[in-house]
Amino acid sequence: MSEAQKKLQELSESYQSLQAELGTAVEARQKLESQQQENTTVKKEFDILDDEANIYKQIGPVLLKQDKTEALMSVNGRLEFIEKEIKRIEAQIKGIQEKSEKLKVEIIQIQNAAQQQQQAQVSA
Repeated sequence: MSEAQKKLQELSESYQSLQAELGTAVEARQKLESQQQENTTVKKEFDILDDEANIYKQIGPVLLKQDKTEALMSVNGRLEFIEKEIKRIEAQIKGIQEKSEKLKVEIIQIQNAAQQQQQAQVSA
């Protein structure tokens, strides 16, 4: 196997690995968006309730009574955390896409150089 083929093989494997990593990151982002949507819906429901309403939180198999302020703080805290995680994942996705694009360009350059070399050998 020539040096160019070895390099091309390495780059292709790295590219495939990055694509798998990208898929995992996108999946994580979708999961976070789903959680964000759920918590936003819960927050909207809390806004409709009056301050005297009974709110219960499920902890394992048990329902515990919780006051509205505490429940709202909990939901707001989760929403903040989820938003930070989404930003972190988006930055990770962007980084992976940039690395992937650089590898793709490098792979194309090596392939083009190999084709030109083959054509030169055929012409000679």
